[in-house]
Formats: sequence, structure tokens, C-alpha cells
Amino acid sequence: MATETILGRQRIVRRFMEGINEYPWTWTAGHVDEWMTCLVAEEKRARSTVRSYQDALKLFCDYITSPYYQWPEVCEARFGTHPVQVCHEWNTVAHLTDYEGRPGRRPMTREEVQLLLDHADDQVDRAIRLGRKGALAAYRDATVFKVIYGWGLRCNETSRLDTTDFYRNPKAPELGRFGSLQVRYGKASRGSGPRRRMVLSVMPWAVEAVQDYLVNIRPHRCSGGSAVWLTERGGRLKPREMEERFAEYRDELGLDTDLTPHCLRHSYVTHLIEDGADPAFVQEQVGHRFASTTAIYTGVSGDFMNTMMRKALDRAYAADQET
Repeated sequence: MATETILGRQRIVRRFMEGINEYPWTWTAGHVDEWMTCLVAEEKRARSTVRSYQDALKLFCDYITSPYYQWPEVCEARFGTHPVQVCHEWNTVAHLTDYEGRPGRRPMTREEVQLLLDHADDQVDRAIRLGRKGALAAYRDATVFKVIYGWGLRCNETSRLDTTDFYRNPKAPELGRFGSLQVRYGKASRGSGPRRRMVLSVMPWAVEAVQDYLVNIRPHRCSGGSAVWLTERGGRLKPREMEERFAEYRDELGLDTDLTPHCLRHSYVTHLIEDGADPAFVQEQVGHRFASTTAIYTGVSGDFMNTMMRKALDRAYAADQET
């Protein structure tokens, strides 16, 4: 498993132990009930968060009760008792839905995307006009959002991009060396390493934006590395910094507070589907293993649905006339 996964689960187990002030060999299902009540009633944790905590605790109990590691025998000999599994079907949250995120999270409309990108560009012009130091950072952040939307990327994938990740595509010579983008740090699954994928460039305006940034803006940053997005000190821009700048612009525009940079990825999927792209192509672009995951991302507009309905009705009427 990834180191971050292991450390995260360790923190959850330690937090549970500190919360109930009991050693693992004295844990009971009642302790889990008490902790879950605290998480839900007092801390207002999301359902998905509660379930992830329970999963970590259940896995730890599987380990300490496994006969392969002999912890039950050791505890029985030393303390006169032994650990048991405290997470059961009747006291844990079931994972019954494909998507457990906040309901307010949705694809941004085309108008919202354009509003955000225009606002980001305006911050560049404003900084230049006022002679402020942050003009380069504002230009970088404006391009970051264009790349997230233009290639349907996650924040972590965007953060880890290097200048060598763009490639020529013989089927799109007009895009130069930006015809495709290799994502080397895609989301891992089931303890595997990062999943790579090649994303084809389908939005020429986004290509123009990143090309302009790499040629005219990035060279002004001092760095010996190859990261695309550089901080003022030459380090790699972190996903958290992207999220914070997005939230700043979102709030200034008065957009829904549930919107995050990941919603731009949802918008990428939705808008490609609306424009007639093959769902299988979109699935490959965003790196989903299953079509059902891509479907969750999709929130096609009413106009698109009405267009599809009209086409279906026209086909039905045409078939009736032929018979």
C-alpha cells in the first residue's frame, strides 16, 4: 500500500484508542458505537468519512485477531483477555452507493467555467496594472485551471506534471508538441502504484494557454527542476494551493461553495458527452476503469437531454411512417 494510506490508517486507529482510552485487547462493539456517535453528532463528519474510519478500524482488528500473527495468544497469556473484531455489519455504515461525496458537488456549467477562467485572467491584468508582485503567480494559476478543465485532470495529477509530459500527436500536427499529455501520477487503486494514461488534447484553446505559459511565464521562475507549475521559490505547486486559489476566486464570484477544482474535471466529462464524444473515449481520457464511474461524473444539461429526446422522437415517428 502507499505510505500515505498506511500512515492515515494508523492515525485513525490511534485516535480511536485515545478517544475511548482503552487498549486493543479490551475493545468492544460498544466503544465503536460511542466513537461513531461522537463523530456524527458532535464533529458532523460526512457519511463517507465515517465509513472510511470504520474500514480502517475493521482492518486493524482483522490483523490483531488473525491466528497468523498470534496476538490473541500473547494477549491472553499476558492480560487474561484477547482482542476481538469490534466492527460488524450491524454497527457500521454500509457502502451502498457509487458516489458518497457531497450532493452539492456537481459539474460546473459552461457559463460558470467561462466566468471562472475570465476572472482568473482578470487577476493577471489587475496585478500587472497595479504593478504587483503576484502577476506571475496569477498567470500560473489561471493556466492551472485551464489545464485541469482542458484535459480533465485531478489536482494531484496537475501538480505532478513535468514539462516533458507533453507529446506530439501525428493525428493532430497543428497542436505541435502538445497533441497529447502523459499523466504519470494517476489515481492509484487497491494498493497499486500510480496509474499512467495518455490524454489526447481536444481543446485547442487550452493548448494555446499552456504553450504561452511555458514559453513566456515559466522561464521567469528560478528552478533546476522540470515541474510545470512553480512557486516563487522554485518548488512544485501543491494541490492544496490550487484548491485554495480556486476557493478564493469562487467566493469572489459568488459561486456555490460546494464547488472545487475537481468539479472542473466533472465539467470536462459532461461537456465532452454533450458535444457528442463517444463515452468510451471519455472514459479513457479521464482514466476510469469502469463506465459507471464516468456516468457518475456526468451531469448533462437540460438542452442536451431535450436534444436527445427530440432525436429519439424523430426516429420513432419516422419508423411509424415507414410502416
